[in-house]
Order: sequence, then C-alpha cells, then structure tokens
Amino acid sequence: MGAFDDIKNKGQDYAQDHPEQVEKVSDQAIEKGGDQADKATGDKYGKQVDSAQKKADGSIGE
Repeated sequence: MGAFDDIKNKGQDYAQDHPEQVEKVSDQAIEKGGDQADKATGDKYGKQVDSAQKKADGSIGE
C-alpha cells in the first residue's frame, strides 16, 4: 500500500466518522463554485448553475 492509499483511507475514515463536517465543507465548496461560475458568466446561466449546485449537493451530502 502506497502513501496515497494511506491518505485516501484516512480521508474516508474521517468522512465516515464526521459526516456533518463533510456536509458543511461540501456545501461551502458547492456554493463557492456556483458563485464563481455565475461571476465568470455574468449570471447568464444562473438557473443552470443553481440546478447543478442542487444536483451536486444531493449526490454528496445527506
């Protein structure tokens, strides 16, 4: 087992032990990514970005 496998396993263990932390961080990342997409497109695709954010949140979180 390599060093990256060890790090990956520790990350997975942490995620299983602290799902609320993972949800909080993922929500922040999704929101920030959506804000950046809106900024880059001048809000031209706001509805599509919002839809993508909802789908991403549903697939990651609780």
